[in-house]
Amino acid sequence: MTARIYKPSKNAMQSGTAKTREWQLDYEPEKPRTIEPLMGWTSSSDMQQQVSLHFHTREDAVAYCEREGIPYQIIEPKEPARRRAAYADNFAFRRPEPWTH
Repeated sequence: MTARIYKPSKNAMQSGTAKTREWQLDYEPEKPRTIEPLMGWTSSSDMQQQVSLHFHTREDAVAYCEREGIPYQIIEPKEPARRRAAYADNFAFRRPEPWTH
């Protein structure tokens, strides 16, 4: 039962960064998911997949895993590439295509 410790990425549907400041601990699946033959739903008998723990810092998550004897893997977050843009850039002469009505 290995645990993943990571910072979740921001929601693609919104511009805010809520729920991305805390570290999250999820367990790796021990058993593969199966397709239920009657309805076609995907199911699993592995209950650890439903557990998701949140911590304020990475060190808190690592301390929890070491205290409980859980092997863990840390996935470092990637910093988002920020593109500076100003409203005046819409009317700049260096614009690749001319601005028209």
